[in-house]
Amino acid sequence: MRPASRARCAAFAAALSLCACVQAPISADAPKTVRGHPLPPFGTLEECLRLERGERAHFAFESTEPVDFSIRYRDGPAVVMPVVREQSRGDAGVFAPPLERDYCLAWEAGPAGASLDYLVRVKRAGS
Repeated sequence: MRPASRARCAAFAAALSLCACVQAPISADAPKTVRGHPLPPFGTLEECLRLERGERAHFAFESTEPVDFSIRYRDGPAVVMPVVREQSRGDAGVFAPPLERDYCLAWEAGPAGASLDYLVRVKRAGS
């Protein structure tokens, strides 16, 4: 096999392995708990989920260093952030979405980076 063909095969195999690592989306049946997620300096982490009518997102996080936290969604070209916590080492709450759509919880580290523990759980109405 020629070197160029071998390189293409290796790239294809790497892409397939990445596809196999895609995690199931967060839902009422699949909450997510993460401990010690490293955020490099100025790094960002997003956890996205679909919230339907009547659902609420319960969230909690703790960070070793201050991070900017937001819950955001896209409205056309705009990014709307109904929840914003700047330079926080932790927070917890319940987000009741104004609209049925995809939302992302996002953490952004400062120059020191951070180690992040977080929990995201979707609750259905009445539960």
